[in-house]
Amino acid sequence: MTGMLPYGRQSVTEEDIAAVADVLRGDWLTTGPQVDAFEADLAQWTGGVGVTTVSNGTAALHVAYAAAGVGPGDEVVVSPMTFVATASSAAALGATIVFADVEDETFCLDPAAAADAVTSRTRVVAAVDYAGHPADYDALRKAMVGSDAMLLADAAHSIGGTYHGRPVGSLADLTTFSFFPTKNLTTAEGGAVAALDPAVLKRARRFRTIGLVRDRAELRCPDEGGWHQEVHEFGLNYRLPDVLCALGRSQLRRLGEFKARRAALVARYDEALADLDGVLPPNRKSWADPVWHLYPIRVLDGRRREVYDRMRAAGIGVQVNYVPVYWHPVFADLGYRRGSCPVAESFYSQQLSLPLYPGLSDADQDRVIDALTAALRAGSVRTAA
Repeated sequence: MTGMLPYGRQSVTEEDIAAVADVLRGDWLTTGPQVDAFEADLAQWTGGVGVTTVSNGTAALHVAYAAAGVGPGDEVVVSPMTFVATASSAAALGATIVFADVEDETFCLDPAAAADAVTSRTRVVAAVDYAGHPADYDALRKAMVGSDAMLLADAAHSIGGTYHGRPVGSLADLTTFSFFPTKNLTTAEGGAVAALDPAVLKRARRFRTIGLVRDRAELRCPDEGGWHQEVHEFGLNYRLPDVLCALGRSQLRRLGEFKARRAALVARYDEALADLDGVLPPNRKSWADPVWHLYPIRVLDGRRREVYDRMRAAGIGVQVNYVPVYWHPVFADLGYRRGSCPVAESFYSQQLSLPLYPGLSDADQDRVIDALTAALRAGSVRTAA
């Protein structure tokens, strides 16, 4: 029997394994030279914007919000079409989450909706590069005119992409990345934060390192001894160890190849689905060069659940990305109600992610397309009968 095709998976080579093994044979498993080297490598993809690595994508968001000074009494404007961590990590710092709807083409944060949501209490506006397509950052900047808020890009899906020719990582005050196995490159678990302002980057790096201060010029008791270190503000241990940074560095060398293969698979899907009734393929703005993390189709006529079940039964590991964040019980219990972001909710009711990853063969992709076609036709035949 043919196995289940996942919607995403890692692409690990012998070179990746060798890079990890080299570190395991060395002196530094964590807080060593691979960390600095990986951060420098990542900065080559952010247009030179400084980067600090962290232990996972959720940690990246928590660190970024902390570096932005988010705390009780602040508001953070968030797209609901994202994984819950984009909102929950700010809520964990005491912020009030304000959800603003998405555009009906890219399903990224709608600048007009963001403008309506910004108040004098807004500390951060958090856009999400949904499926790998960059949000409209210039329009979002305009939407924030008159506000002291910082713009954050949740780029968990989009490292290696560009917006008007400018690289993801350079578009917002803060950018967060995720290196989970299904993402565009992996460190098993891992993430990173990029910041335009070096002072903000310094705060991010300090927060991810438990808040430790070691620079003698900044110590309050500089003459205590060579061992002395201090904590001036609370932080957490969100460090990414050398052994995983080595994997990331090896993976990063193939990010261009990963991007090209994902683009080729997207083009094949686009062609195959162009004349298939009952589904809509994803859109792309002319100014965007995405690194497609997801291939999100829309299943029409209220048939998403049926098509999901049929494709799963056929061994195709389709997924739904995502439940609108404020539908989660933790937000419902805080008083958030369904209906506040109708575009996101309508999209959720139709959304289905087809398998997409560099190791997906053309033959396996054809299997996905055949299963989708069969699922749609099976329902149509039943309805006609």
